[in-house]
Amino acid sequence: MKTIVITGSSSGIGKATAKYFAEQGWKVAATMRTPEKATELNQLDNVSLYALDVTDEASIATATEQILSDFDTVDVVLNNAGYAVAGAFESATPEQVKRQFDTNVLGLMSVTRAFLSHFRANDAGMFLNVSSIGGLVTFPLMSLYHGTKWAVEGFSESLSYELSELGIQVKIIEPGGVDTDFSGRSMTFAAKEGLTAYDEMLGKFQANWGKSGLTRSTAEFLAEGIYNATTDGKTQLRYLIGPDAEQVYGMRQQVGDDAFVAGMKQRMLS
Repeated sequence: MKTIVITGSSSGIGKATAKYFAEQGWKVAATMRTPEKATELNQLDNVSLYALDVTDEASIATATEQILSDFDTVDVVLNNAGYAVAGAFESATPEQVKRQFDTNVLGLMSVTRAFLSHFRANDAGMFLNVSSIGGLVTFPLMSLYHGTKWAVEGFSESLSYELSELGIQVKIIEPGGVDTDFSGRSMTFAAKEGLTAYDEMLGKFQANWGKSGLTRSTAEFLAEGIYNATTDGKTQLRYLIGPDAEQVYGMRQQVGDDAFVAGMKQRMLS
């Protein structure tokens, strides 16, 4: 029976993926900031809960030590924890900028580092890093979020070179829109008192986003896609999951960068 460690398991993609892997007979170390609040994963036989805050190095070290003590081998680490800061960059506080990158980028790196020596000792292992279609294309008024996801893309691709020589795989998960609470609990809006220059733009974007026609996938659909990426035996690096992700990225590849950006501006800000 194989073991997977999942960060950000309290809700959404992380929770659905923990449940799906457990249903497939895997042992799951589901990590979250407040496991004492879990009401469903703690009822599953194959799932063990651990407190882990990806922005806290001491928390990562403690959780890693506990997990490696409880399980003989960890086979896969799914770096899933993340959230978004939306709004104009000028509106964001330095604290919001720091927390965005601490969570989505530096936290992912720290968790990866924590399990690397275990994978090296076993000459095997897999890191699954959750990026987004937002790591391949951009939308207006999401510059901080896109900055983190493009960083995850570059970090993961380059890391795959060095780790493949040690028998360790890196795969990037790129979901499209997912029907979770990402736009609620997992999204923060930047706003600066007295700054109104972006209000009209924001209004246009919000109105046009609702008319985009893009299909959002369920967290369960994404969980199945993550499982397939884990078990397909391929050396494939990137996994687009969701029809909207394939549609949007396919459009960028077809028309080219400049035309895609111009088209996105016309569609979302007109």
